[in-house]
Amino acid sequence: MPPLTVGFDLDMTLVDSRPGIAAAYRALTAETGVHVDAEVAVARLGPPLRTELAHWFPPEDVESAVTRFRELYPAYAITPAVPLPGALDAVAAIRAHGGRVLVVTSKLGRLARLHLDHLGLVVDEVAGDLFAEEKATALVAHGATHYVGDHVADMVAARTARIPGIGVTTGPCSAEELRAAGAETVLDDLTRFPAALERWIRLA
Repeated sequence: MPPLTVGFDLDMTLVDSRPGIAAAYRALTAETGVHVDAEVAVARLGPPLRTELAHWFPPEDVESAVTRFRELYPAYAITPAVPLPGALDAVAAIRAHGGRVLVVTSKLGRLARLHLDHLGLVVDEVAGDLFAEEKATALVAHGATHYVGDHVADMVAARTARIPGIGVTTGPCSAEELRAAGAETVLDDLTRFPAALERWIRLA
């Protein structure tokens, strides 16, 4: 068996970043005068930022909106974020088995690291600005043996990387949607992750 190396998505898998992201969207609206419904936007976290902003800004303004949102992000989005239930224990369980922890996210890597540092989540690698099949490149490059995420696109990433996908229903996708996308296991949240990890190791 290859060494245990578990990849995690960030938003709504490890971290509840919705309050801060919503605040950043409201700040962007205040600056630009372009209405972004922050509650709608944070209810569908997962796809890349420019995908979301394309719902609100004309095509010619999307890239500048992406740039400005990312500039606003550290001031508004980091402090309000909290670990999701079980996140810290999930990382600790992997460490207890001598495993490595990756974060592979559609968020820029430097912004993801701000969240991790603020919350004391210590990981071995962060790969950012990747979505769906793109995430598989990082999972393969870093030798991931499992990938955990809340979005159907995360299950696509795991399937593309040919590793088990573990879905958590803490984000916008239901258990049924995650299974249909290829999840081998679906958990309500990460509180059940350590026990599931023990089972996988026994069966390996």
